[in-house]
Amino acid sequence: QVQLVESGGGLVQAGGSLRLSCAASGGMFSRYAVGWFRQAPGKERKFVAAISWNGGSTYYTDSVKGRFTISRDNFKNTVTLQMNSLKPEDTAVYYCAADSWGTIGDTISREISDLLFGLWGQGTQVTVSS
Repeated sequence: QVQLVESGGGLVQAGGSLRLSCAASGGMFSRYAVGWFRQAPGKERKFVAAISWNGGSTYYTDSVKGRFTISRDNFKNTVTLQMNSLKPEDTAVYYCAADSWGTIGDTISREISDLLFGLWGQGTQVTVSS
């Protein structure tokens, strides 16, 4: 059974950067599309970015385009979310999730529902101060 562990969250000033990592142990992680989601206090969990199993396709929600970059290293079983030019509205708990059911294809052309992801990490807090 694949387990996902996020790391890299923390407190940063507006305009700063953080690098989140999602490390997988066991299973066929390299065959899964992976997404990052975030949930702010009192709000629903929302899609942030996703990457196909081979890294050939990525997609971002509009509010992070040009600031966040998702990437993966299948040899190391990790997916990274590089977050630059952070804003206070980026404050949330960030979760990585893997498509363990193989539902997501090789091309990601839209935001993906969290319902399609069968494996989730425990989340990491990102706080951006103004």
